[in-house]
Amino acid sequence: MDQAETIRFDELYQRHLRLLKLQGKSQKTIDAYARAVRRISERFDCCPDQLTLEQRERYFADLVESHSWRTVKIDRNGLQFFWKHVLQRDWQWVNIVKAPKVRTLPDILTTTEVEQMIGATRNLLYRVFRLFRKISTRARARGCKTDVDMKDPVLFDANRTTKE
Repeated sequence: MDQAETIRFDELYQRHLRLLKLQGKSQKTIDAYARAVRRISERFDCCPDQLTLEQRERYFADLVESHSWRTVKIDRNGLQFFWKHVLQRDWQWVNIVKAPKVRTLPDILTTTEVEQMIGATRNLLYRVFRLFRKISTRARARGCKTDVDMKDPVLFDANRTTKE
């Protein structure tokens, strides 16, 4: 960057920091968003307001290859904030970067899924859990609502069908 462009960058950068503080962003967010602006500016050796769409696309393509998706998303958000609030331009290239969708296990497993998971275990200790589950299911089916009810030996007599 030449001297005039460096001065322009410094003014925009200071405004960026000021607006981030006025928006109530945390210090870590301010640091991350500021790093994104510095990183893209250093990469192309020019003020960010001079970057073309093609340059931004190349920047993110390289960033995806060299950094984690978390860093890519933070840089995208930081540059989006810079474009929207500092440059007061429309953010027209939001769809350049989209993180891949990650499938995670559900928080609550179905009864069948739990049985498959426990059935796949080979360790006897883990199979005890499966036995306890069967007992507690049987107890609930017969109307037990507390642990005291479940300790009733009559409940687990295989020859009996109802609790006396």
